[in-house]
Amino acid sequence: MTKIAVLVGSLREGSYNKLLAKNLEQLAPEGVEFDHVDINLPLFDADLEADLPQAVAVMKRQIETADGVLFVTPEYNRGVSGVLKNAIDWASRPDGRNSFKGKPAGIVGASSGRIGTAVAQAALRQTLLYLEMRPLGQPEVYFGPSGELFDEAGVVVAGSREFLQTYIVTLTAWIRKA
Repeated sequence: MTKIAVLVGSLREGSYNKLLAKNLEQLAPEGVEFDHVDINLPLFDADLEADLPQAVAVMKRQIETADGVLFVTPEYNRGVSGVLKNAIDWASRPDGRNSFKGKPAGIVGASSGRIGTAVAQAALRQTLLYLEMRPLGQPEVYFGPSGELFDEAGVVVAGSREFLQTYIVTLTAWIRKA
């Protein structure tokens, strides 16, 4: 079994990024388990590192026990969402206890805009490299305009479905190779 910790950078119930994560999970090869990580956490505060909030400890454990990590990011003001950045900050701390270190990673994102989440993903990639993760280079998934790529039931439309399946198969092979 290959376990992938999934961090979706949107808290909104009907977010395109949650739909994207759900569709990738349904398209994943046999033997892959998605472990959805709750990133609705208190704001990072170094004063709390000595006695981590319970929700943070749970998140760190989920990441540490996963074989790889999938980041599903919206793009807010040409960057990642505050909630995703906050989760990354918590998971990489305290100093010397970076839960991400050495983990293979995938980055995808959905947006209503035509360029998808290209700028947010570029910024996130730099952060992941700094955290000593191993992000997958290709294929890249800049999913937009999302309103046209999901049907009424939230299922990705034909054409895009095959592309996402190629992505999740490639990411799984990347993680298994690590």
